[in-house]
This record gives sequence, structure tokens and C-alpha cells, in this order.
Amino acid sequence: MAESSNRNLPASARKLSRAREEGQVARSRDLSHLAIVGGGGAVLLAAGPWLLESVQRLLLAGLRFEVRDATEPEAMLMRLSEVTGAFLTIVVPMGVVVALLSAAAAVASGGWNLTFKTLGFKLSHLDPITGFGRMFTGSHLGNLLKACALALVIGAIGGLYLSTHMAEFHATLAMPLPTALAHTGQALVAGLGLLVLALGVSSAIDVPLQRHLLANQLKMSIEEVKQEMKDAEGNVEVKAKVKARMREVVRRRMFAAVPQADLVVMNPTHYAVALKYDDTRMGAPRVVAKGADLIALRIRDIAQESRVPVLRAPALARALYAHTELDDEIPARLFTAVAQVLAHVYQLRAALAGRGAWPAELPDIAVPPDLDPHQLHPGRAQPMEADA
Repeated sequence: MAESSNRNLPASARKLSRAREEGQVARSRDLSHLAIVGGGGAVLLAAGPWLLESVQRLLLAGLRFEVRDATEPEAMLMRLSEVTGAFLTIVVPMGVVVALLSAAAAVASGGWNLTFKTLGFKLSHLDPITGFGRMFTGSHLGNLLKACALALVIGAIGGLYLSTHMAEFHATLAMPLPTALAHTGQALVAGLGLLVLALGVSSAIDVPLQRHLLANQLKMSIEEVKQEMKDAEGNVEVKAKVKARMREVVRRRMFAAVPQADLVVMNPTHYAVALKYDDTRMGAPRVVAKGADLIALRIRDIAQESRVPVLRAPALARALYAHTELDDEIPARLFTAVAQVLAHVYQLRAALAGRGAWPAELPDIAVPPDLDPHQLHPGRAQPMEADA
């Protein structure tokens, strides 16, 4: 009871969709009754002449028979099949029309919904105690009282109409059969109009009432909304573990690429970016590893162990770290700065191989101010990230 009292939030689209899949749709029985009675009456009026003629033929055929029809079983069966076939030609079309009207009323009240879950067998439906308890719920009691009130109104209308037109019905006994049928049909149409009016008023009340009751039944508590959001977005802990595993995979791949890099640019300990350039396969140098703080130190250590040059170029390291991703080529505006660093590395390698003079100390590498995060945000603190 406490849980249901806390359900004051409207149902989400996901819960409404699940409810429709389970067959929980607002359906108005009064609207179905109106469609059947009113639509059926309209069909009777439209097809009145044909029905009258068909009923007359059926009565004449049923009341007229020969002696052999009563003495020979084969002839009796043949006559019975003919009368039955003629009767079905009248009843079946009316039944099809009534079924279509009932389906149209159901669609009009709650929309089209095709599901087979409501046909599933549930042992809980066979529990008499549970079923007895459901009879005394608010919705069931409300529907029961409404149905009783509607039955009383329709009964009162029917009884009042019959009592005021009883003399007309008595008069039909003295009329010829065709005239009696036509007179009775007119009287029934007038009474049917009063019933349709009562059902129309009831349907106008019942359709919004059923939608309101279903909306109240599907209301959600704050806990249910939170749980649904977790289910929709996925478990937070699982997602965090997946992200951590992905970062670990990327980190291992990145560390494995450092020994194949041409150089590592640092600033000197907060950022590290490893670059590789192959003029036969690349249009520009490519970032194969990057990191900050502890990751930067790990990239530096791996580079030193693998004899990859580690150069101190703070502005360039910050710009590369901020404006590139793994396996990206460097921005075109940093080509000049990276070319200076690569030229210095190539001179170092040539000197070590005895093919040239030892280069001078690497000068300060200038980068466009709008690419340097510290130039754009002078007060920004140094990064403190343990994993990239």
C-alpha cells in the first residue's frame, strides 16, 4: 500500500510500451456496446427492405412443406439444409458487421495493439483467493457500480418504452404478416434510438475514465524511475569497468608503440607525446602515444629504455596533447614546429653515427598562441591525471 501511494509520477514511454506489449490498453466496454447497438441498428435500417424480404421468404419457406418432407428423412434433411442456408445468409453478414464494429470501437478507445501475451497461461489466475481479492479493488468495484448503473438506466428506458407502446404491439397481432413486421420494426427502431442515446452518454464518460484509470495504474514511483534510467543507460558500475578495461587496452597499445616512435616531446614532465613519421606511408607525422602526469612519465621511461629521443619542448607538447588524438596526424599549423624538432633528431642521429657535427641545443619551439592551452588559459593548473 505504501509503495502504491508513492507512485505519483506519470508512466514513462518505456513503461507504456511494455504495458501495451502485455495487453494493458484502455478499453471502453460502453463504447463497444454503443458501436454494436448503434451500428447494428444503423445497418438494420439501411438493409431493412432486404432483411424484411429475406425474413418473409424464410417464414414462407419454413411454414410451407409437402407430405414427403415430413415422411422421408432424406427430403426432411434437404429441406432443413435449405432453410438453414437461407437463415445463415441473413445472420452471418450481420455477425460480421457487428464484429467489425466491435473491433473498430476497441481501436478507437485504446488504439491498435496486437499481442499474444494475454493468451498466456498463468497459474495465479486460477487462485480463488487472489481472484476474490481482485474483486474488491477500487477499479473493479468502480466498473461494477458503473455497469449496474448503466443496466438500471437501460432497463428503465426499455421498460418505460414498452409500457407506453404496449397497445401498438398488441395491435400488430391483428395485422397481416408483412404489415406486422414493418410496424414492429419501426417501433423497435424508435426504442433503439433511446438506448443508443443512453449508451452514447455513458461512452462519453467511460472512454476518458478508462484512460484516466489506466494512467493511474501505470504511475511510477521515484525508485522505479531511477531503476528504469539505470536499465536504459546500463549499470553504472559495469560501464565504469568497461571504460577502465578499454583505457587499459588503449594504454597497453600506446606503450607498445612508443619504442617504434621517432621522438617523444615533453614539457618536461606534465605532458608527453610520441611522434612517428614515415615519408613513404604518411603525409605528416602521426601521434602514436600521449599522456599526462604518470602516463607521461611512463612514456618517457619506455622511450629512454628503447633509445628513443626525448626532447623538451613545453609549448609544442601542450599543443600536441590538446589538439590531437591517438593515430591522428598533427595539425597543419604545427608542421613547422614539429619539423624543427624532427630536424634536430635527425642531426642527433647523424652525429651519433659519425656522419655530421653535433647539433646545437634545441631552441625554444614557438607554436601559434591559440593552440597552446596555457596561452589561452594562463591560470590553468597543471594536469593531475593518473590515466589517459
